[in-house]
Amino acid sequence: MDEAKQMNESRQILLTGATGYVGGRLLPLLEARGEAVRCLARRPEHLISRIGPGTEVVCGDVLDRASLEVALEGVDVAYYLIHSMASSDDFEDADRRAAAVFSQACRRAGVRRIVYLGGLGEGPDLSDHLLSRQETGRILRESGVPTIEFRASVVIGSGSFSFEMVRALVEKLPVMITPSWVRTRAQPIAIEDLLAYLLGALDVPLEGSRVFEIGGSSVVSYGQIMQEYASRRGLRRVTIPVPVLTPYLSSLWLGLVTPVYARVGRHLIDGLRNTTVVRDADALRAFDVQPRDIGDAIDRALANEDREFAQTRWSDALSTTTTQDSWAGARFGSRIVDSRSVDVACSPAGAFRPIRRIGGNVGWYHADWLWRLRGFLDLLVGGAGTRRGRRDPETLSPGDTVDFWRVESYEPDRLLALSAEMRLPGRAWLQFEVEALAGGRSRIRQTAIFDPVGLFGLFYWYGLYPLHVHVFRGMLRGIADAALEARADAEDESQIIASDSRSGLSMTKETKLSA
Repeated sequence: MDEAKQMNESRQILLTGATGYVGGRLLPLLEARGEAVRCLARRPEHLISRIGPGTEVVCGDVLDRASLEVALEGVDVAYYLIHSMASSDDFEDADRRAAAVFSQACRRAGVRRIVYLGGLGEGPDLSDHLLSRQETGRILRESGVPTIEFRASVVIGSGSFSFEMVRALVEKLPVMITPSWVRTRAQPIAIEDLLAYLLGALDVPLEGSRVFEIGGSSVVSYGQIMQEYASRRGLRRVTIPVPVLTPYLSSLWLGLVTPVYARVGRHLIDGLRNTTVVRDADALRAFDVQPRDIGDAIDRALANEDREFAQTRWSDALSTTTTQDSWAGARFGSRIVDSRSVDVACSPAGAFRPIRRIGGNVGWYHADWLWRLRGFLDLLVGGAGTRRGRRDPETLSPGDTVDFWRVESYEPDRLLALSAEMRLPGRAWLQFEVEALAGGRSRIRQTAIFDPVGLFGLFYWYGLYPLHVHVFRGMLRGIADAALEARADAEDESQIIASDSRSGLSMTKETKLSA
């Protein structure tokens, strides 16, 4: 305990894998705790925008001894979150060499503790993937540096490898032919619980090295994970089991319907045939973590995704990724995004004026007959239609209705976000942002977002896509025209007032002279 307190008083942490899924989420948690964090990265420029003011980034590689000497100087705790499966065909050898070089460098640098995240599983027929993960842990433990090795099963979290695979399969396939590995038992862990264990590893008393098996509170098959996801998304899915489907064929199947590359998918599926269930409950006694069940883990993943997505500024995202002014049908998680912009020669207040007046009697600035038709069809199926109109023709507040939309966010002269309340096979949002530019100009960005539910939701979006493009493009052009027209009217009015004022002044002077 004294050693843990001493380490906590002046502790330098090295984080490897900070650009990865787990490391990228661990970094801000370490910073929030006030830890002194140093990140090792082959491409430091990829981390600069993500780190806090007190965090260092060192250029280096776990296979480069010289760079490790610099990175490990003064380090007390080193997180080893490196895996070569996605970057090398011979990932076992790459992992073996990296672990040996890193552990030896840690011993020479006097590192007091290594924290490693590996894979859960036992038995003589472990896959090459799991064998490599556990061999890495063994190499780190045998270095002589006290090491905590966590062995985890499937990680459930928005953006995680396994979660995205499950999402893509369930969203795209109403009928799934399921090979035998879908019936393998696992103990999925929520990303929040995994991070809690990794943080707890900083302070837990440790003599020598320990292996902790960690998992959630549910033991389920991969098929049950898919069905649970379908239930949380309101989908009905039919599974047809087949006796044999090799990892190679399964990986090709995944490559067609999921974002997982076939090579990585093959190694992943090869590991899915192994049962990954916690057999040693020491982690529950050593750490103050109460793991979630599978339903709660999926709910958290979806809720976190909603929050992160809502916080996305499309103007920032586009300016850093492309010089084009639109994204037409880009995919983000399960969502489809259509984003486009136009620059106008007026102030942000002038550019925003037609946006805050949208809907109701003013209409939608383009193809109003199509909006009315959509409202009529919505009424036929029990929706709200466009009959609700607006509370006020000039002002908006969060919670207001705008035809069959509801105001979700509103910032005067900058942002209007609407969520759809019409009947849809999914969820939809329409967002407008106004940004000030140099020279008295402004940029109007219009973003339509659709989160389809199931195959019918995808058919709905892509079936109406040409119509959506026509409406969205015309609406943005109409808003820009309305902003410029209002500016021209205001300028004409100010000229008339100025002219009348000059005339009045002249008459007064003449009157005084004649008097």
